[in-house]
Amino acid sequence: MTEATAYEQVQAARAADKISVQTLIDGLTEDFFALHGDRQRADDPAVIAGLATIAERPVTIIGIQKGQTLAENQARHFGCATPSGYRKALRLMQQAEALRQPVVTLINTPGAYPGVDAEYQGQGRAIADCLLAGMQLQVPFLSLIVGEGGSGGALALACGDQVWMLSKSTYSVLSPEGYATILWKQSQRAAEAAEQMRLTPTELLADGVIDRIIPEVTTAADCQSLKAAIDETLTALAAKPVTELVAQRQARYRQF
Repeated sequence: MTEATAYEQVQAARAADKISVQTLIDGLTEDFFALHGDRQRADDPAVIAGLATIAERPVTIIGIQKGQTLAENQARHFGCATPSGYRKALRLMQQAEALRQPVVTLINTPGAYPGVDAEYQGQGRAIADCLLAGMQLQVPFLSLIVGEGGSGGALALACGDQVWMLSKSTYSVLSPEGYATILWKQSQRAAEAAEQMRLTPTELLADGVIDRIIPEVTTAADCQSLKAAIDETLTALAAKPVTELVAQRQARYRQF
C-alpha cells in the first residue's frame, strides 16, 4: 500500500465523512453543556464551546466545526469562524481559567472567515486576543486538529501545551490552492504546492510543530483510546506548577 501524497492528505482532511466536532465531543465527554454568545454581538455556530467532563475531570471544550448539511455549512461559513466566534472562544478560555479547568480545543477549519463584515468587526484583533490568552492561560491546554488546520483561524485555538493531529488532517499557513495562486498565479498547481508546504502530520511531527499523531477516529464509539490519552496528558500537565506550565508553553512557541 503506497503512502498518500500530500494533496491526498489534504483531500482526506476535507472529506465529507470526516468525523464532526460535535460527534467527537459526544464520544469524548460524559455531559457536554454548550454555552453561547460572545457577550458583545452574536453567537457564531461555527464555534461550539461549553463545559464537560472527560473521565470525570471537569474541562472546557472549544471547537471549530463545519456543517453536515448545506444549510449548516452556510450558517457556519463552511467552518470559518467570525470575530464573534473567536470572542466566544476567548470568553470560554477566561472562564476556564477562573474555574481552574483545563482547556481542550478541537479544530477543523480552512481558516478564519474572510468576509468584509468580519474585517470591519475586528477579525484580526479577535484572533490576536485568543493567541494572547492562550499563551498566558494558567491551566492545562491541549489542542487537537481534527481535519483542516488552516492559517490564523486554526492557530487561534492551537497554541496548547501540546498539539495533536488526527492521522488524516493537515496544518498549514494557508491552503495549497492559496499558496499556488500567490506563488505561481495558478491555483491548479495545488498538489505541487502541498508537497512543498510540509503540512502533513508526519512532516509536522518531524519538524517539532506538533507533539503526537492520533489514529483516525470515525465515530463516537471510537473515542475511548483518545479519551484515555487526553486524560493521561491533562493529568501530567496539571501536576506542573502554573509558572512552569506557562513558561514551557511560551518557550515552545518562541522557537517558531
